[in-house]
Amino acid sequence: MNDYTLEVHGCHKYDATGAISEPIYLSATYRHPGYKQSTGFDYGRVANPTRKELEDVLAKLERGQRAWAVSSGMAAINMVLHLLNPGDHILLSEDLYGGTVRLVNDIYKKYGLTYDYVNTADLEATAAKIRPETKMIFIETPSNPMMLVSDIRAIAELAHKNGALFVVDNTFLSPHFQKPLTLGADIVVHSATKYLCGHNDIIAGVIAIANADSDYGKDLELYIKSEGPNLTPIDSWLLLRSIKTLGIRVERQAQSAMKVAEWLRTQPTVTDVYYVGLPDHPGHALHESQATGFGSMISFKTESPEHAVRVLGRLKLIAFAESLGGVESLLTYPIAQTHAEMPKELLARTGLDDRLLRLSIGIEAVDDIIADLDQALNG
Repeated sequence: MNDYTLEVHGCHKYDATGAISEPIYLSATYRHPGYKQSTGFDYGRVANPTRKELEDVLAKLERGQRAWAVSSGMAAINMVLHLLNPGDHILLSEDLYGGTVRLVNDIYKKYGLTYDYVNTADLEATAAKIRPETKMIFIETPSNPMMLVSDIRAIAELAHKNGALFVVDNTFLSPHFQKPLTLGADIVVHSATKYLCGHNDIIAGVIAIANADSDYGKDLELYIKSEGPNLTPIDSWLLLRSIKTLGIRVERQAQSAMKVAEWLRTQPTVTDVYYVGLPDHPGHALHESQATGFGSMISFKTESPEHAVRVLGRLKLIAFAESLGGVESLLTYPIAQTHAEMPKELLARTGLDDRLLRLSIGIEAVDDIIADLDQALNG
C-alpha cells in the first residue's frame, strides 16, 4: 500500500457503528469472557485498543514487524538503551540531540555503560572505534543540528559483522521520507512529538523494530510492559489523527525548505547553510540513495553570536522556541537550548557554536517565512 494511503487509512477496522475515526478507549482494565480467556486486552498498561492501532500503523510505515508508542522520544531511547548491560560499549554519532548525550553520559554511565562518540558520516572512523564489547551503534541521519549524513546500509553491515545492534533515530525525516529498517537497521526511534505529530500539541515517542521474534524484540516487549512508559489513549488518538496528513505536511515543508535554504545562501549576514537538499552538501548524493525526500530542517550560521541573538529577538512570524517538525516554523538556538549540556569537546568537533541557528520550516506560505527571516536578519 502506498504511504499516502496507509497514512490516511492505517489499520482501521470498522466497528458496528461504522465510525471512520478510531474510538478512544479510556478503560484501564477489560472484562474476561471466562477463566483463561481474553479479548486480547487485559490491562491498559500492557495493551490498549487505540494505542494498538497506532502501533500497527507505525510498524507498517517503518516496514517493521512491531512498534511501540511511548510517552516521549527520550522514553523510546531509554527503553532501547535498556538492551545494554554493564560493561557493554555503545558507539554514537558525535553530532546528536543533546538529550540523548545527557542520558548516556549522566545516567547510563552510572550503570557501567561505556561509550564513544564518532563522526558516523566517516565510515573508516566509525569502524576504528568498534571494540569487542561494542553492542550497539546509535546514529542520527541527517544529524541534529549539523545535518551530517551517515550511510545506513554500510553501518548496518559494520554493526552486524561485529555482533552489534544498529539503531537509527529517524526523527528528522519521518518514515514518509526514510525507512532505516529496510536498509538494515534493527531498531528505529522517533520523537513523535515532531513530524509524526506535526501540531506541537503532544509529547510522544516511537520504537519500531525489524524482527519481533528476536531477543531484542522480546526484551523490549518485557521492558515496556514492566516499566509502563506507554502513550495515553488520548495522545494515541491525536497521533493517529496527525499521521493522516503526514505526507502532505512533510512534502510541503520540504519544498519550502529548499527555497528558504537557497535564499539563505544569498544573504550577506549568513556565512554557512546546512541543508541536505542543496546539491553541494557533502552528503547530498548519499542521502538521495537512502531517502525519498530532504526534509525541512535547516541550520545556518550568522556573522556573529551577537547577530544570532538579535535575530531571535526580531522574529515576528517564526517562533523562537525549542522543538521542530510542526506546522508552525520554529527557530532554535542549539547552544543555549537543545544542546546546552553538550560537552565542549563534542561542540568543538562538530562545529556547533554560538553563531548557529536551527530552523524548522512549517507549512506557512514560503514567501512569508522568507520575509520574516529577511527583516530579522537584515532589518
